[in-house]
Amino acid sequence: MDATIITIGDEILIGQITDTNSAFIAKTLNNIGVRIKEIRSISDNKNRIINTLNDVLKPGGLVLMTGGLGPTSDDITKKVLAEYTGAQRMVLHEEQLTVIEYIALKRKIPMSALNRAQAEVPDTCEVLLNCLGTAPGMWFAHNGAVLVSLPGVPFEMQALMQEKVMPGLQQRFQLRPIYHRTLMTFGLPESMLAECIAPWENALPPYLKLAYLPNPLTGVKLRLSAYDTTQGNVAEEVERQVWRLRQVIGDALYGEESDTLEQVVGRLLLEKGATVAVAESCTGGAIASLITSVPGSSAYFKGAVVAYDNAVKTGLLGVADNTLQTHGAVSLPVVEQMAVGVRRALNADYAIATSGIAGPGGGTPEKPVGTVCFAVASPSGVHAERLSFAADRARNIARASANALNLLRMNMLKNN
Repeated sequence: MDATIITIGDEILIGQITDTNSAFIAKTLNNIGVRIKEIRSISDNKNRIINTLNDVLKPGGLVLMTGGLGPTSDDITKKVLAEYTGAQRMVLHEEQLTVIEYIALKRKIPMSALNRAQAEVPDTCEVLLNCLGTAPGMWFAHNGAVLVSLPGVPFEMQALMQEKVMPGLQQRFQLRPIYHRTLMTFGLPESMLAECIAPWENALPPYLKLAYLPNPLTGVKLRLSAYDTTQGNVAEEVERQVWRLRQVIGDALYGEESDTLEQVVGRLLLEKGATVAVAESCTGGAIASLITSVPGSSAYFKGAVVAYDNAVKTGLLGVADNTLQTHGAVSLPVVEQMAVGVRRALNADYAIATSGIAGPGGGTPEKPVGTVCFAVASPSGVHAERLSFAADRARNIARASANALNLLRMNMLKNN
């Protein structure tokens, strides 16, 4: 089954609020085998709503709408749907009225005619009782299609999706589950990754589809999807394909599903029984923040020194004055000494160090904005690299932090 999601509200169109409802609905439906073919955001306008429904509501299809169900004059969705589905009258839903009266009593507000009107629904719908709010959900069977209207308040919509809509769809339709497997990669740009894995991708079974989801901060996600799960044991086949992919790109594949670099690094440190410390200049504590965002990181994270001033680099981390004078703060020799110094000072097994030019100013022809030097100190020695990021300050810091964690990950795997 294919579905269209429609969000109604001028507040979405002018950027006043972010539409998180569509993402939740799409993910929830996908989990039971409903494919989302389109997502639209439209204004609270009668003609716009009707024209959109005429365009997307087809026999055998599913449309889910959110928003426009409030008590005020600009919330017109219910009236429009009543007209669209040929309702003869509005009927009072007693259970929803009871919920509304309870909410009014709890909030100590008078029960008005507008509040009462929210319990009135078109006689063409099946009511989805909203126990968390005043606007009921509505399920319409119209011209061989299903149209569901839900309140726009996220927690109300989510409860109705899970408690009413999902069970309703599963009872009424034979849905084939959709299988997804998401693989996390880092260190290979999308074009390079695509070229590298082209033979593997071309050999995938026809029912397995590959999608590239690049993110400059977290790497490229590869999503394998099977939309026809009647083709043998999909899970086993996907497992074989993941194994084959590992043979092609090796340690560039760092995790799956919702794994992050900081989580993977944390697991590696726990497996080794090892600890890590950080010395940061241009990243300003961002790496330490990522590491400590993982619950239980106190088991392996010793601490950090944000050495922004050169006096801190020399005084606390032991960077030699002549190294700074000869090579400059943004240099491989300096970050090597920073990593060694913080590892020694905090008695850690591993250490990461960064120094760079985050921007927007401070660059030179030899060291333009976005230049960052990294080093990892470990029991086996020191490894340093220099990279360049052509972005704004925030993204340069974020990308540098991610690359620093990946450098540590690769170092630990190499010395495993």
